[in-house]
Amino acid sequence: MPENLTSYSAIPSDAPHRPAPVALATSRLLNIGEASARTGLSPKMIRYYEQQGLFEPHARSTAGYRQYDGQDIHSLNFIHSARALGFSLKQIAELTSLWRDRSRASAEVKRLAMAHINELEDKAATLKRMAATLRDLARHCHGDERPECPILDGIADQSPKGAACHSEANSR
Repeated sequence: MPENLTSYSAIPSDAPHRPAPVALATSRLLNIGEASARTGLSPKMIRYYEQQGLFEPHARSTAGYRQYDGQDIHSLNFIHSARALGFSLKQIAELTSLWRDRSRASAEVKRLAMAHINELEDKAATLKRMAATLRDLARHCHGDERPECPILDGIADQSPKGAACHSEANSR
């Protein structure tokens, strides 16, 4: 992920379908390995994002190899940053579409961001509850050579939410 998420340049108003170009050291098109090195994404991930419809390379060589220009690198960095923020592929598709649409309302982008923030906060709360439960189990463990283990007993006693033991129901 790029270190500073606010370092992206504004998309010029005369670019209706493609993000602003990023200056490359050379004006030549890059192959997938070079694009990978510039974005921090593996070639496999770049191809995957293309297969998912998040991205389409600017050009292909006569031999069919993908070729990337500065705009492509900028798009891949956008996708990489969105992924690093935990957005799903579906959300990234929506964000990418909004990013490229100069007539979009920022309210739509904010709605998507706020929904994602709520998801992240719910996940964080769940992780905190999990850590508290495990911490409590570990606090009761002697951590010595005895075979008794409150951690394993506690895990065994926990039942996933809504799970029912089918063998008990069938034996009645």
